[in-house]
Amino acid sequence: MKKILFLVLSLQFLLATGQESMSEGPFSQLIIRGVTLINGNGSPPRGPIDIVVENNKIVNIQVVGYPGVKIDASKRPKLKPGGKELDCSGMYLLPGFIDMHGHIGGEAQGADSDYVFKLWMAHGITTIREPSGRGVDWTLDLKRKSEKNQIIAPRIYAYTGFGQQGGDFNPLNGSAISTPEQARKWVRANAERGADGIKFFGAPPEIMTAALDENKKLGLRSACHHAQTDVARWNVLNSARAGLTTMEHWYGLPEALFEDRTVQDYPLDYNYQNEQHRFEEAGKLWEQAAKPYSEHWNKVMDELISLDFTLVPTFNIYEASRDLHRARRAEWHEDYTLPSLWEFYQPSMISHGSYWHDWGTEQEVAWKRNYKLWMTFINEYKNRGGRVATGSDSGFIFQLYGFAYIREMELLRETGFHPLEIIRSATLNGAEALGAADKIGTVDVGKMADFVILSENPLRNFKVLYGTGAIKLTENNEVVRVGGVTYTVKDGIVYDAKALLRDVKKQVLQAKEKLNYNLKQPGSK
Repeated sequence: MKKILFLVLSLQFLLATGQESMSEGPFSQLIIRGVTLINGNGSPPRGPIDIVVENNKIVNIQVVGYPGVKIDASKRPKLKPGGKELDCSGMYLLPGFIDMHGHIGGEAQGADSDYVFKLWMAHGITTIREPSGRGVDWTLDLKRKSEKNQIIAPRIYAYTGFGQQGGDFNPLNGSAISTPEQARKWVRANAERGADGIKFFGAPPEIMTAALDENKKLGLRSACHHAQTDVARWNVLNSARAGLTTMEHWYGLPEALFEDRTVQDYPLDYNYQNEQHRFEEAGKLWEQAAKPYSEHWNKVMDELISLDFTLVPTFNIYEASRDLHRARRAEWHEDYTLPSLWEFYQPSMISHGSYWHDWGTEQEVAWKRNYKLWMTFINEYKNRGGRVATGSDSGFIFQLYGFAYIREMELLRETGFHPLEIIRSATLNGAEALGAADKIGTVDVGKMADFVILSENPLRNFKVLYGTGAIKLTENNEVVRVGGVTYTVKDGIVYDAKALLRDVKKQVLQAKEKLNYNLKQPGSK
């Protein structure tokens, strides 16, 4: 009787407030029926399969028949009293996606965590690694709330920006890190704070050596964006040898491949603070490195693989560099990009990644050549057994949370990855890089119940994973939209991915109405 009353009151509340239910669960038992499983371990699809979850743990993965043959109900797992069945017959199920480069919004972008989390979850992203953000305390608070499922959010791994201060997290009394011992002290304080790792941008060699050594001793993981301000003395090989576990983007890798120079061929009027200088010249960097498959190129690759080093390329975040119009006109901007975020993207002298001061054909052609060389290295790294994980770095350069992650998958396909290798990059490889492969990354008995479920086969067309779906023409000559994630399951809780997107769309519409804002292309009146 109490349960019925609760349901009635809940329905009345939803009707009164106009809010929509976006999740259901957790359940004492959840059985997902009839799916085709695309696992993260590289194995081919198989189904129909029933997956049984109890207390957020996968307890049974049972093949229940053959394609096109009626399933014998007597041979399927039995539903226990109080359990929940989810009929997903004919649908596809994958492990929850892991975004290895997920900034949780930004104050400059005006993007709060709820907006970002719902976009991620709507695209099947159940785990993110935040490589520095608004401060370790802020991120750890969200991490705890996510662990308890008090908020709609992916699982969070918090990496603090090296040297970052915040709140009373001030082990150096506000002074800059200038000695190896200060670096070690900061690393110890970061670990005591509860962070999962460190995000580096570079530092003098003696500082980087000490910090990475201390971090490794403590058993924490690390990432690095090798900024041009320090890369001339400390490239990716230096980092990997010192204990860095993953690199972001590609900065520092071409520098490790230099044969006939020690610094990038900067124009003599270059200024790093000028965003167009920074990104325009970055687009010429791979052509200054050793040629693909040359002796030095092979030597660097083989050493990185021997060090069990993970690459997180984030191809999508620089894609506007090679095709600005495409990135700027992505169809999801109108409905899902906040006005404040759209403004942040526009040409600016001060907004990071808004380097469209005078961007044209020459810059884009250079970046296309850059991508070809970059992708060649990444694909061969994968072919030789190196680990490549998927990350998006959204919130910059016209790349929107969630949508950009799916675009990263498409770009890995362009790189040369088989679709199953892409799924492995987005799941198991990320879990291994986080040191969490015993909990997430594949659909295996004993692991957490994190899943992506959709009606279309993503291996045939990754576009069906976009929240806006993919366009198809029916036999009746009718244009339709298909796909989009149907359910995202995290910690055994079933989220309605399309309802999450509707909520984001509502947030964006309310922001536009409040500001009387119309999304316009730059320079438009």
